[in-house]
Amino acid sequence: MSELLPAGTVTLLLADVEGSTRLWESRPGEMAAAIARLDRTLPEVISEHNGVRPLEQGEGDSFVVAFSRPSDALACALALQRAPLAPIRLRIGVHTGEIQLRDDANYIGSTINRTARLRDLAHGGQTVLSGVTEALVVDRLPADAWLTELGTHPLRDLPHPERVVQLCHSGLRNDYPPLRVPTTVVSQHFPVQLTSFVGRDSVITQVRQLLADNRLVTLTGAGGVGKTRLAVRIASELAGEFADGVWFVNLAPVTDPAVVPMTAARALGLPDQPGRSTMDTLDRFVADRQMLVVLDNCEHLLDASAELVAALLGSAVGLTLLVTSREPIGVAGEVSWRVPSLALADEALELFRDRACHARPGFTLTDSNSVAATEICRRLDGVPLAIELAAVRVRAMSLTEILDGLHDRFRLLTGGVRTAVRRQQTLRASVDWSHALLTEPERIVFRRLAAFRGGFDLDSAQAVAGGSELERSQVLDQLAQLVDKSLVVADDVGERTRYRLLETVRQYALEKLGESGEADAAYGRHRDCYVALAATLDTQAGADYQQRIELLDIEIDNLRAAFVWSRESSDVELCLSLASSLQPLWQAHGRIREGWTWFEAALADDNAHHPKATPAVRARALAASAPLGVQVGAADSLDRAQQALAIA
Repeated sequence: MSELLPAGTVTLLLADVEGSTRLWESRPGEMAAAIARLDRTLPEVISEHNGVRPLEQGEGDSFVVAFSRPSDALACALALQRAPLAPIRLRIGVHTGEIQLRDDANYIGSTINRTARLRDLAHGGQTVLSGVTEALVVDRLPADAWLTELGTHPLRDLPHPERVVQLCHSGLRNDYPPLRVPTTVVSQHFPVQLTSFVGRDSVITQVRQLLADNRLVTLTGAGGVGKTRLAVRIASELAGEFADGVWFVNLAPVTDPAVVPMTAARALGLPDQPGRSTMDTLDRFVADRQMLVVLDNCEHLLDASAELVAALLGSAVGLTLLVTSREPIGVAGEVSWRVPSLALADEALELFRDRACHARPGFTLTDSNSVAATEICRRLDGVPLAIELAAVRVRAMSLTEILDGLHDRFRLLTGGVRTAVRRQQTLRASVDWSHALLTEPERIVFRRLAAFRGGFDLDSAQAVAGGSELERSQVLDQLAQLVDKSLVVADDVGERTRYRLLETVRQYALEKLGESGEADAAYGRHRDCYVALAATLDTQAGADYQQRIELLDIEIDNLRAAFVWSRESSDVELCLSLASSLQPLWQAHGRIREGWTWFEAALADDNAHHPKATPAVRARALAASAPLGVQVGAADSLDRAQQALAIA
């Protein structure tokens, strides 16, 4: 580092060597000589163009250079590309933005991240600029240089696409293959679908037409009718029609209405911003964008969802919202469209056949069994979830036996609430019948899993579902059976399997948990499990500390539930300890405002509670909340720090 790093608005140049690993393996001698030339050339070129190289930044053969003037960055990039470095070919990205300093010698933050993603689009020998930088240098190009428009492209892991421009020069190659745009950027915003989508062609056409004419369309219908799957399918098909992409916000795990805006912000990739409310952050993000957002599972948060939708639609004329809910959310301009059951003659039967083939490979519909399959679909009123739960039984039952089982269960529900729509009664009959086929150990695990929010792993399942009548070691076998019977979904996330209950199934399991008399014990084990998990952040020792933070970020819905249950049981000390343990998570993942909200609630409870939390726990909570308060602009942040010091 030749001088202090420039601050404020800075132009960054990020470069790396294309195919460096392959070159080191295939041509190690030439590579060693080329890297030596690069090491001699780089300081001279950087100095000549007034650049500054941060210390210890860059990986392997990559490097970063900062410039106060974007024209200097462009000239430096051109000089590097023209330098005799063969067989090295540099990929260079140049972007301008407000910079954040980690310390006197290093940068962090969104500007350097965006520059890195921009560089990743380029090929060896190619220099690409962001639209921001282009606007600043278009009248100050090096001699014999010009710019070529490459279009607007998504950047991996970043919330909005970037306009990309190539730096061309008469002394360089200027024709390159298409940019290395990630093909999975848009689909990553949606839950992965592991089974085929069946039917709904006419429905998709109708809803697409509604979205073309209206900015807010709500898909309504009974639980299990396929609202979410339909919304994801339609949004995926429309991805190319929205310049700023399509996005998915899942509200199913959320119980606190105040968390709705935070959940939307996280789904859009937005961190908390100091001095700005979450709604203000959302409004600014969507204001000038053309995008489609799917807001899923709103029925239990209607007021909060309505406030969010109204605010966003008022902020952005280019925003379209596709909402799923069991009833309309009640916002002006909303078009409510009830999702029908599958057509019995073709769609429902095809879904049954497809899912039965997954359950028992080799299953086929024949003249002898198609009548029974059709009758099963008719008895289930064409509700997709009910059909899927019935189809999985072909592993162990004939279609006639499945049909007979459905008939018995339906008779038990004929005296139910008359105001409930028939599809809801039918779906309940299907789930009730599936539950009746479980062994007693499976039923115990099934109902205890209802304590989880937003999914869980095996260790947590064993901690919560184990206990009286069932040893922890038995939980794995019962959990595997529940996965086989389609009552629990298993998702592969990295190296670990993560489990979840479909929301409709989870509601049923909650009822069974309440009837069992085990609810308090299950919630208590759940709370203890996640309080213990949060406590792993109390020490920063170990190389896996960052991994622990990432794990807790994944478990945020369960942590929220543990916090709520601790408050409901008046365990103020546990609430304060949990919020304090998660302080690194609040800071590292931009959850500043949510962390502050937890501390506000827990400290208020402590003030009103007798006896109060122990001085050590209260002092720690005051100390942990103070820096969060500074970032959200709370007036009493310094006072909290002083209180903590006084108690200590």
